[in-house]
Amino acid sequence: MKSLIKIVETLKYESIHDTIQYKMFEFEELGKKNSNDIFKELCFCLLTANFSAEGGIKIQNSIQNGFMGLSLEQLSSELSRLGHRFPNARANFIFEARKYKDDIKNILSSFSEDKQAREWLAKNIKGLGYKEASHFLRNIGYKNVAIIDFHIIDLLTKNGLIEPLKSKSLNAKKYLEIENILTELAKKTNTNLGELDLYLWYEETGKILK
Repeated sequence: MKSLIKIVETLKYESIHDTIQYKMFEFEELGKKNSNDIFKELCFCLLTANFSAEGGIKIQNSIQNGFMGLSLEQLSSELSRLGHRFPNARANFIFEARKYKDDIKNILSSFSEDKQAREWLAKNIKGLGYKEASHFLRNIGYKNVAIIDFHIIDLLTKNGLIEPLKSKSLNAKKYLEIENILTELAKKTNTNLGELDLYLWYEETGKILK
């Protein structure tokens, strides 16, 4: 863990620190918006599963309010036109999630802990596992859940914090085990899990997206 602590502490004194702090501010501001705006971010996170963040951003910027208004067939056609790998499945997930588009903000604010909100999302939004639910929550200002994607897994493996995984798919038990490691790393670097993810993602990819 010492090597990753050093990496994060070093990055705090580089220009990327300001970028990450501003990104966290943007996430908090999005979380203050209405349920429809928050729902559009939920759709982005539904799109990114087994797809790229860059591709999800492109699609989100193009469709915008169409996430709430397009028919299932129109939405699927748009996702296909914009290059999504799984246009029909993702259109179905988004279409099914629309029943929460006007209430998602109130539902999430009813939970006292971030992990409780994540549990609700994973159980009630088809297409959201722990990773995608954590991603969504972080992007609307929640700070205490970890986004464990293959970039983070690779970094933790290279630094000897976890054993190489036999499968890229994490069950809930393994996800929480790795999240506990990241929680400890966050404490030692005086960051929250939302910030830590951005530092580690930058270290592994050289990029800051969302």
